[in-house]
Amino acid sequence: MALPILYSFRRCPYAMRARLALAISGTACELREVKLSAKPPEMLQASPKGTVPVLILSDGQVIDQSIDIMRHALARHDPEGWLDRDDPALIAANDGPFKHDLDRYKYPERHDTDPEMHRARGLDFLREIEGRLTASPYLCGTMRGLTDAAVIPFVRQFAAVDRDWFDVQTLPRLKAWLADYLASELFAAVMVRVPPWSCSDAPTEVFRFPATAR
Repeated sequence: MALPILYSFRRCPYAMRARLALAISGTACELREVKLSAKPPEMLQASPKGTVPVLILSDGQVIDQSIDIMRHALARHDPEGWLDRDDPALIAANDGPFKHDLDRYKYPERHDTDPEMHRARGLDFLREIEGRLTASPYLCGTMRGLTDAAVIPFVRQFAAVDRDWFDVQTLPRLKAWLADYLASELFAAVMVRVPPWSCSDAPTEVFRFPATAR
């Protein structure tokens, strides 16, 4: 049986969180790294919206929302019980208001916005996470779960916009949570570098995420 196909872009936070869930579930798939300026027609045919990630299952079913890819992979195999630590409200706040502010903080010229205003709003969300982490080392308890994996790629991107500014913020628990994740074997496994995929590639690279990555 053919492996599922994953169209991805290494630095995209949506694609990153999908890869985290695929990795922890031990899913094997054919990884097709996308060059965003030259999206492959095969991906656009499967998902005309043209954004990553896109997962094409062995039966041809297409899943093109990152959170749906996460939940699909974990429903098949969830060795750490990530689905038990799923906070849809916090994920929605991340994907909605925080992502809105992140984009306008990172790309003010593109959006014609005040980056400092959006940075301040984003900081409010980071302080909410800091508060959550006062009670436990992860967002939903004593073990990492779906919510951590869904949110952390966006926090990583926010922190990287102006690292000097971020480093002086009083967010000790959030910074430790972020650093721990970025230093994990799991994160290293999903951030492997591969060249952009082309239909002329032979053979197409098969990427097997290690289920034992921690």
